[in-house]
Amino acid sequence: MAAPMAAAAARGLWRTLRAASAVPPSRRAVLLMGGCARCSGSGSALGHILGLPRERPTPELGRHPPPVATSREKQARLVRGRPDQPPEPRVLRVAIIGAPNAGKSTLSNQLLGRKVFPVSKKVHTTRCKARGVVTHEDTQLIILDTPGLTSPMKAKRHKLEAAMLTDPWDSMKHADLVLVLVDVSDHWTRNSLSLEVLKCLAQFPHIPSVLVLNKVDLLKKKFILLGLINELTEGIVNGKKLKVGSEFEYDSSSPAKTVLKVAPTSPPENRAQESPCQLETNKAQEDSSLDNSSDVKASESSLVTEAQGQKQKYKYGDLKNRKGWPHFQDIFMLAALNGDEVDTLKQYLLMQAKPGPWEFHSRVLTSQSPHEICDNIIREKILEYLPLEVPYGVTQVTELWEEGPSGELVIVQNLVVPRKSHKLMLIGRRGAVISRIAQEAGQDLMNAFLCDIRLKLKVEVKS
Repeated sequence: MAAPMAAAAARGLWRTLRAASAVPPSRRAVLLMGGCARCSGSGSALGHILGLPRERPTPELGRHPPPVATSREKQARLVRGRPDQPPEPRVLRVAIIGAPNAGKSTLSNQLLGRKVFPVSKKVHTTRCKARGVVTHEDTQLIILDTPGLTSPMKAKRHKLEAAMLTDPWDSMKHADLVLVLVDVSDHWTRNSLSLEVLKCLAQFPHIPSVLVLNKVDLLKKKFILLGLINELTEGIVNGKKLKVGSEFEYDSSSPAKTVLKVAPTSPPENRAQESPCQLETNKAQEDSSLDNSSDVKASESSLVTEAQGQKQKYKYGDLKNRKGWPHFQDIFMLAALNGDEVDTLKQYLLMQAKPGPWEFHSRVLTSQSPHEICDNIIREKILEYLPLEVPYGVTQVTELWEEGPSGELVIVQNLVVPRKSHKLMLIGRRGAVISRIAQEAGQDLMNAFLCDIRLKLKVEVKS
């Protein structure tokens, strides 16, 4: 008897969601607690909070991204050329902001399906804004990968370019949606948004924002996410107030799948006063919680939404006393390095796209030139293998870029360092360090250009 009832409840919930999907994303709603709340992505953390059934991402998402052209001229023609517009094109410009080393470039590469942005454990690996392009069917996502938001004092300390301060703000001006990335594995910074991020959000409050909790696979105690969500959103998501009220479960099959569920908030004797849709929703949530016996229960608490009268507004001068942002429209939890739940986020972004002309040809993967990609990837390896501030003093000069006799791309780059001691560190004992850098950079370039690469690196001291 329980199985048919659960199936009926699930069908009723699906009917509600299907009806909501016919509404434009900006006005999409599901019945919740007898009222209406704007629908989030069913695969997002907020979707789990609201008890929405999970949708599996489209299998072909990011399967065959185009390679980057090896010729500077060909890449420039593609980037500047006229896009191949479909009959009804859709577009979404997404800015990814966050503190340095939060994983912005890693997430950008995963969304693109090919590595074109440098990634390193050291801060300030991305030195300027760059655009990536995801083209799927009639929709194009423009990914605005930006340097980590930093203060003028830190920029001066690290001798960073002026663009490191202005590029994130410029990207926000052109964005339709902003992803705020937070590294939840960093216990020093995860409990609050940085002042620079809050300034950026406060300057552009009209742009929809989404909170993305990254590196959740590195978090041993998953129930910590509940407190983080509450602090980073100031207890408000999508115009609804959050409060503790249900159960929290962790799916061990995927490190990034942390499920937040809603339990019925009304006592059984009051069920008769609820709407039919609400009754079906609550029943589906009860039955689904019984079916997930394989999940690991980390805590007997979760987040329940209830209507809030008005949105809280920030005063710009009070930002230094704030920890979170109360105007996020959705929450996602993922592990960008492993790609866990990235397709769920990508599908959500594709659904948020609005009618509009494409900006790039479908064969464009990034606005960067092939030489910029090469410089960035080699610099990434230098950052990885040289200690402290040494990598930031290396100057890269490309001496040769041509097609070899067998069709391979031949690249010769000279790495200029300020001191002889730096040269010895970069070369390494018996050339081990420079050989490893060349080998790993060559492999990444091969994956970006989809052709054989012959990379030679030379080191000399600045005269």
